[in-house]
Amino acid sequence: MKIENPFESGHIRNYILLYASVVVIMVLFFIASRLFNDVKKVEKKSFDTQSFTTKKSEEKKVEKKEKRFRLLKQAY
Repeated sequence: MKIENPFESGHIRNYILLYASVVVIMVLFFIASRLFNDVKKVEKKSFDTQSFTTKKSEEKKVEKKEKRFRLLKQAY
């Protein structure tokens, strides 16, 4: 079996044509998705930080001091 020179046999040209065709198809799909897909404007959401801070402070007041670890009543 003899190894052929890819520059003489035309394999390089075929790979370049395959790559170019894939790029062209991707560009066409991108253009088609932009044309046929109407994107509506999305309102920017803002979070109410005032109510969040008051809830956290209330939770801290209600929380009572508990031990970090709870021991079992029996040893196994």
